[in-house]
Parts: sequence; structure tokens; C-alpha cells
Amino acid sequence: MFHSMGITSSALTAQRLRMDVISSNMANVDTTRGKYVDGQWQPYTRKMVVMQPKESSFSSIFNQTLGSNGNNKMNGVKVSNIVEDDTPYRLVYDPQHPDANEEGYVQMPNVDPLKEMVDLMSATRSYEANVTVFNASKSMYMKALELGK
Repeated sequence: MFHSMGITSSALTAQRLRMDVISSNMANVDTTRGKYVDGQWQPYTRKMVVMQPKESSFSSIFNQTLGSNGNNKMNGVKVSNIVEDDTPYRLVYDPQHPDANEEGYVQMPNVDPLKEMVDLMSATRSYEANVTVFNASKSMYMKALELGK
């Protein structure tokens, strides 16, 4: 009976993590020393959240649906990984910067604030939609309980 709330809760958790990762990207938009690799500092690398259904494969969902007489049980969504974006770093000419190379260029993170804001708006809207679904489910359950009186 409360299965829809579980699915919505998993989506809320995944979108909240996505918003946290986007916030981290925005906070590090100018971080030139993100990680130490091969004896030198690399800029912060943009991170992205990878989500997937909790169910393992299409065939298992299909077989479960066929065998369940219409009572298919989806398990929601989960964050499978947080990956680093492989787009190249930005080069900015600033010879006074302590991390500038011999030509005066500084490697800056591959974080695009505009792209991050679009992703943040998408995650926020998804979160709000799932809150609406959760509240609608809760309201339906409450009405069902009132009918039982």
C-alpha cells in the first residue's frame, strides 16, 4: 500500500544528493588546487551524479510484471555513482597567479556556472514534483482512512 511513497522517497534522496553535488561544483568554480596528481596540483574537476533504477535489468522488471498479474513493484531510483566530468580544464591568462604556468596561463576547473544553474533548476523541479507526488499519496491514504470510519 505504501509502495508509492517508498519510490518517491528514493527519488527525493537521489535529487537531494544531486543538488549537493551541484552545490559543491558551484563552490569550487575557482579552485585551482583540487587534487594532487603526478607531483602537481590539478584544478577541481566537475562531478556528476549517475542514477539508475533500483531494479537490476529490463528483463527482470518484465518477468516480474508478467508474473505479478498487474501488481508490478518498482523499487525506485538509486545513485549508482558520482563521476568526474572529462571535459578539458579552462585556460585563463593570469601571469600573477601562483598556479600560472611558464606562459602565464592558469588551469581553471571545468565547471560552467550556467550549466550548473540549469542542472540545479532541473534537480529542484524534480524534487518539488516528487514532494507533490508524496503529498498526493499521503492525502489519498488519509481519505481512504476517513472512508473507513
